[in-house]
Amino acid sequence: MHQPSPRGELSALVLSVIAGSVQSGQDSLARLDALAEESISQTPDILQDDDLQLALFCLYELHYSGIDGAGDDWEWDADLLRVRRRIEAAFEQRVRDETVVGTPPEPTSEAVCADLFRMTSEDGGPSMSRFVAKSATDDQLREFLVHKSVNQLREADPHTFAIPRLTGRSKAAMVEIQADEYGNGLPARMHSALYARTMRELDMDDTYGGYLDAVPAITLAVNNLMSLFGLHRRLRGAIVGHLAAYEMTSSQPNRLYSRGFKRHGYGPAVTEYFDEHVEADAVHEQIAGRDMAGGLVESDPRLLEDVLFGAAAGLAIDTLMTVHIMEAWESGRSSLRAAGVAA
Repeated sequence: MHQPSPRGELSALVLSVIAGSVQSGQDSLARLDALAEESISQTPDILQDDDLQLALFCLYELHYSGIDGAGDDWEWDADLLRVRRRIEAAFEQRVRDETVVGTPPEPTSEAVCADLFRMTSEDGGPSMSRFVAKSATDDQLREFLVHKSVNQLREADPHTFAIPRLTGRSKAAMVEIQADEYGNGLPARMHSALYARTMRELDMDDTYGGYLDAVPAITLAVNNLMSLFGLHRRLRGAIVGHLAAYEMTSSQPNRLYSRGFKRHGYGPAVTEYFDEHVEADAVHEQIAGRDMAGGLVESDPRLLEDVLFGAAAGLAIDTLMTVHIMEAWESGRSSLRAAGVAA
């Protein structure tokens, strides 16, 4: 990924440090740790803090494809991991404060699946998919693609981190879902490749992270949440719940997204990504609910609350992003940090 533009002193120092070598810059690392602590103590809301969210996103990115100019050794540098841990601890606590989880069901596959379907069907946030289908302008469609591109151009890497942490039925179910996300062995059918094609057809930048500078903190937070869950074994239940909720809230919205692009005259080359998810995720939601999430809880009932938390947290933070986008559009403003970047 190309180095993004810093959004404050903390993200600027993170990018500066990783552009150096592990053997040098100890003073900078010490200053980075102190600055992270100061930034956390002073932020009104870490979910909406551009500087903290970008810093965390970049630290997580070292575990994915990496960042231009950052040496591979930074991925497991102890000092940098301490800084990341400081930021993500505050981030996780804020997410937990935002998330409401009801009374847990019985730790059986069917009960867990039913509860997840209940949670996803009761999501009361604004519907961006209905707005896209009926009302979104061409510029708003492009903004929508920009927000989604942060995750969709690496789909479905954050959840894949969980595979080695699962066993048996839940592991097999996740592998089945993820294999489909990765095109079942066909590179051109990978969902990330289909999304990139959609962007190219609209003459947009299809490189991973190409629009990172344009998205607000809450969009970064949506993606940082996946990395937080995926990179911690203790949160393996949460990443499973998160993926289950995503699969259960995907089929119908993607049908509406496709309708919105067709309304503007775009053809199959643009809508294939969304059309693919209408059918695939209608199957995935059953596998995710019963076998992946339900199977995990049946094998280890201690993870029940984590599974429910992961699902609820994903829905809650996604809703905050949707509220940001819809409020901007309804007031005639761009939902991005800089108007026109999606053109």
